[in-house]
Amino acid sequence: MMDEGFLGYSRSNGKVGIRNKIAVISSVVCANTVARRVAEKIDNAVAITHPHGCGQFQGTRGFSNTFNILAGLGSNPNVYGALVVGLGCENLFSNELADKIRESKKPVESFNIQDVKGGTIGAIEKGLGICKRFDKEVKGLKREFFDFSHVTLGLECGGSDSTSGLTANPALGIVSDKIVNLGGTSILPEFPEWGGAVHLLSKRAINEKVAKNIERPFKRFAVENRSPGNIAGGLSTPEEKSLGNIAKAGKSPIQGVIKYTEKPGEKKGLWLMMEPGIDVISVTALAAAGANIIVFTTGRGTPFGNPVAPVIKICGNPKTCEFMGNNFDIDASKIITNNKTIEDISVLLWKKLNYVCNGEKTISERLGFEEDIGFWGA
Repeated sequence: MMDEGFLGYSRSNGKVGIRNKIAVISSVVCANTVARRVAEKIDNAVAITHPHGCGQFQGTRGFSNTFNILAGLGSNPNVYGALVVGLGCENLFSNELADKIRESKKPVESFNIQDVKGGTIGAIEKGLGICKRFDKEVKGLKREFFDFSHVTLGLECGGSDSTSGLTANPALGIVSDKIVNLGGTSILPEFPEWGGAVHLLSKRAINEKVAKNIERPFKRFAVENRSPGNIAGGLSTPEEKSLGNIAKAGKSPIQGVIKYTEKPGEKKGLWLMMEPGIDVISVTALAAAGANIIVFTTGRGTPFGNPVAPVIKICGNPKTCEFMGNNFDIDASKIITNNKTIEDISVLLWKKLNYVCNGEKTISERLGFEEDIGFWGA
């Protein structure tokens, strides 16, 4: 596998991208259509739009979450440069969002529709002019060799069932451990789903402080963590779901716990993230935290991707693979049907991760499922 490395794009802040995207970000819902119209005409552009930004007040959790998620997505290593489009009368100022993204040392520009002569037509033309320049710069960049210490892997599951903890999740755990062993970073989100196995996670903490940070939420948070789909899929108890969930994180020591919208510390390794465990929200938070690639395990199936981070889908349920096979990159159900081992599937997943890091598109990317993002408490 290229001597355990990949060909990526060097960024000015020392990070490495496996994609070279131009992010066209609306700072407010009113600018969504302009952002989309600009992005759809530029080869390497993605529109990052949302229903927020107006009526959210600075100092509130909703405002902070919206601002930090948008800034995080724009700062992701897979983004070459960003254009922020505002309306002009909202609380979430386009120029302030652009300034925050600019801290990642990438090209960033912004404007408000109300400040452009010609209304939305003029705004689209202005946006196209900026993004065409970015696109010319993007096409001049070449991939370079990097080792896997430059990879931040997001570990997500959704639509889990009784096969998940036996197939796809432990296979991902092996891959996560390999990333960590090669000097990279993995992030496990979905804290409500750790509850039935939190004692196992806290034993893996690098010190007592980290262990207490893992355990603290569960002194006041105890709730059913299974969705109706999980129960229908055969997950018999919250503990069964928790054991399957944490299998994605392998056996590596836990370096710390980060908050929603926060990035891991400078120390590489496995990190946990505090966020609600809702699929689209979790994947969005991982990308905003700097994950340049995400692996999503499922039993019952789910199609979505992400605007800035490629999402590899792996499913362990034979029926779901039959019905939704064209939505998955890896079929882990062969552990059940073809006498494959978890290790066999982990080898396939590792190869796929290598290919995607080197530019191969995931199923979600090829199908165009890249627009969905979600916010917690916005």
